[in-house]
Amino acid sequence: MLISDFDYELPEELIAQHPLERRDASRMLVLERAAERFEDQSFASFPSYVRAGDVVVVNNTRVFPARLYGRREPSGGRVELFLIREQEPGVWETLARPARRLKAGTQLTFGDGRMQAEVLAEHADGRRTVRFSCAGSFDEALDELGRTPLPPYIKRVEEAAVEDRERYQTVYASRRGAIAAPTAGLHFTPAVLDELKARGAEMIELTLHVGYGTFEPVRVSDLKDHRVAPESYEISAQAARRLNEARAAGGRLIAIGTTTTRALESAADERGRITAGAREAALTITPGYSFKAVDALLTNFHLPRSSLLALVAAFAGRDFTLTAYRHAVESHYRFYSYGDCMLII
Repeated sequence: MLISDFDYELPEELIAQHPLERRDASRMLVLERAAERFEDQSFASFPSYVRAGDVVVVNNTRVFPARLYGRREPSGGRVELFLIREQEPGVWETLARPARRLKAGTQLTFGDGRMQAEVLAEHADGRRTVRFSCAGSFDEALDELGRTPLPPYIKRVEEAAVEDRERYQTVYASRRGAIAAPTAGLHFTPAVLDELKARGAEMIELTLHVGYGTFEPVRVSDLKDHRVAPESYEISAQAARRLNEARAAGGRLIAIGTTTTRALESAADERGRITAGAREAALTITPGYSFKAVDALLTNFHLPRSSLLALVAAFAGRDFTLTAYRHAVESHYRFYSYGDCMLII
């Protein structure tokens, strides 16, 4: 299957640049897979689609300020590093700009010397291995100097990024480690969670630290040649037990987001039973994949030609998914991270 099979036209003005004032004010397109029909709703109606005994499964990862702006020494040239993955204490895989000027051995400073770094190695696609040093805690220095790593389609002046410190986190985010938010969860509020509980549903948390692989561009024409990079996830013994008990009793597992879906499917055996533990999600889910654990999916709208859109198409069907996307465009839904959402049941 070609990546061009997952393309659609999106006017730039439909890409949400700011979050709504209220998290739960988003629109929600509801897709019924069996009947291949959809209807326009609001996210406020989400609890009405959840039944007693269902489990709403969320990703409690917390975004850290992974984007750093600094200078090369001694030239003073501006540099930007996007921290992707910590390889060992103080040593990170990064995306760098301008990468061509960051050769091995280049010295960098951030925050008027609050933090220093050295480029250790050069890699393809603008990646650099960098060793950081600073006085005191690295995480505290990063919290002080780093910026929320918004996706490149959100175009902002730097001063506008203050709002994102809180709004680019879910209300249940607790475990630091993601470089991007699990955006389907951004719509939830404490009131919505309380309503789900009142309806007899349960919320279960797992952790998958969203990494670069989730949104890395697909650079091949044939989708079978693309592999989404592994991401670390953890499901506690108690969470796995409750998930398995709920499903055995007839409840549905409703995954909030593609990252939750990837974790659940990675942890499921052929019968759909969830295994507890801390592992890596190495699945690349494309049409033809047989879902074992996830019964329903809440997700935002994704980029054309992306692995995330392919995952959604695997769950709902490619033609049905693209028909729904065309409707969303025609109906002026808001797209991507700060946009509206889609519930697939």
